[in-house]
Parts: sequence; C-alpha cells; structure tokens
Amino acid sequence: MQFELSVINGKTVFDIVHAHRAECIGIVREAYLAHADGQSVNPDSYFLRFPGKPDSRIIALPAYLGNGFDVAGLKWIASYPGNIQRGFPRASAVLVLNSYETGYPFAILESSIISAARTAASAALAAHWLNGQSHLAHSLGIVGTGFIARYVYEFLVDTGWEIEEVRLYDRSPLESEKFRNTACRLEQHRAVTVVPDVAQLVRGCDLILFTTVASTPHIADVSLFEHNPLVLHVSLRDLAPEILLNSQNVVDDVDHVMKANTSPHLAEQKTGNRSFVTGTLADVMTGRRSVNRSRPIIFSPFGMGVLDLAVGKWVYDQAVASGQELRLSDFFYETAR
Repeated sequence: MQFELSVINGKTVFDIVHAHRAECIGIVREAYLAHADGQSVNPDSYFLRFPGKPDSRIIALPAYLGNGFDVAGLKWIASYPGNIQRGFPRASAVLVLNSYETGYPFAILESSIISAARTAASAALAAHWLNGQSHLAHSLGIVGTGFIARYVYEFLVDTGWEIEEVRLYDRSPLESEKFRNTACRLEQHRAVTVVPDVAQLVRGCDLILFTTVASTPHIADVSLFEHNPLVLHVSLRDLAPEILLNSQNVVDDVDHVMKANTSPHLAEQKTGNRSFVTGTLADVMTGRRSVNRSRPIIFSPFGMGVLDLAVGKWVYDQAVASGQELRLSDFFYETAR
C-alpha cells in the first residue's frame, strides 16, 4: 500500500481563499451545523506555555469532522506577540489532515492563512445572521488593526457588505495608519478614520470588531454600548463581564468558550451560571434562537479545530483539483507490516 503526503504552501492557500471567500464562509457554515448536529469530535485545545516566555504559547487543536468532510487532523499554531515588534505576524501554524479510514496523514498545509480565513469566515457568517441577514453597517469600528482584522475586513467587503464609514483604533496609532493606507478600500467608504481612544470608537459604531492580543478586559463601561451595537468579539478577552451580562451573547460552542478566562468565562465565574448565553451561532442559523437590537449583541467565538479541518480539507481538495500541491510518494517508508 502506498500512502502519499501532499504539502500545500502558503501561496496556494492564499490564492484559493482569496478567490473564493463566499465559498469559504459556506464551508464554515456547514462545519458549524455538522458540529451542532453531533457530527464532530472537538476536544479541548492544549496550550504549551514556557516559563521564560509568559506571553507566548503554542496551541494544539485536534479534531474530527464528519458529515461529508470525514477528516481528522491537528492545527499546531504558535502565538508569539513579540514577533509584531520584529515586523512579522504573531501567529505561525501548520495543519495536518489525517485519513479517517486509515489514520495516515495525507496533507500538511501552511495554516496561519487557514486560521485567519476560518476566523474571518466565522465572523462574517455571524455578522450576516446577527444583523438580520442584512449586509449594511453605518459605521464599522475595528479595535486591534493586525493580520486577523485585515482578513475579517476583506471578508466583509468582498462578500457585499456596504459600510458607510470605518473607524480604527490600535494601541499603536502607526498600526492603524498602516491599516488605513494598505488594507482599507478607501473608495468604498465615505470616511476611514483613525480614532484616539477606544471609547470614542465604540460609541460611534454599530458594528464593532475586536481583534486584539488583550489577555484581560480593558473595557468596563457598560454605557458605551447603550446604542445596542453588534460586536464581533473575536479576541475574546476585551470586555468586562458586566458588559456581557447586559447583552445578548452568541457563541460558537458554549462549553469551549467557558475556559481560559475569556470574557464569557469571567461572566460565568461572576454569576455561577451560563444563563447570560442566548445560544450558539448554529442555534441562530437554524431558528432555535433569535436576537434583536433591543440590547447589544456580542458574538464570542472560541474558535474550534473543526473549522480549521473544514477549511483545510476544502483548500486541499481545490489544490489537488488544480494540481497545485507538492506530492511526496516516499514520505512514509515502512508501509509493509
């Protein structure tokens, strides 16, 4: 028996994702629904931390996804915030895809782009369903103007969102200026503004995206959200529990998000229950739960390995179909029992 291993590099992943953003969102939707239907195994992520580097970690996300995907695998993603000062991205990653039938790995993919794409697709999917399936926003506010923010912004704009104005805030104003000048499609908005403080941004926006590296909440003023915005809380730790307790909360998986001192986890610790959670995104998509603009709506996605598998398998299939993978026929050598 010969077991081949395909290697798919970052440029191939980039090209496939950028050419098919709407399809990528559809893949993430299917993965969420399969997970909600019990067609997945998604264990807790494992965090490798270092005594001498308290801000850095490497995370293992193992998973299995059935329902037509029928693939197992592992995302191995490093987060080194210090990389940003060196001028390159915080995260680097690989994704290993394993055959459900034999367990043999059949593909290794560059995965920082897959991770960003699945995160952005998840955020865009949530924005669609939690905004009454409308693609209109008066003002989009982005807090933390890095790599993930760029992906979410591009997924929104490239799937037909009409956003009148964009407001940007980062602890480094230079990063916001760079984002404005290199990432934003200035011709598609009435204005794109770098704002001096996060409170001003939150007050002035009806769609707010958090993609920071905050490890503890830095926004505690509940009154900032009294205009009932839709908040894509992708970085998970920006908001004090009181803000969540005053809002409608949608998550990707209730058990997974209640750990590692995320804002929902802190809210659970504060109240001793999970009744502040409205439901999952799958609940909203299938009509089991609903939200409205009577209170703020906060989407807090912990980010699940099944999403990486779904997007990775989709990218693999596209790469193989177009002959863009590097195939190693002799990677596995001792294959006779």
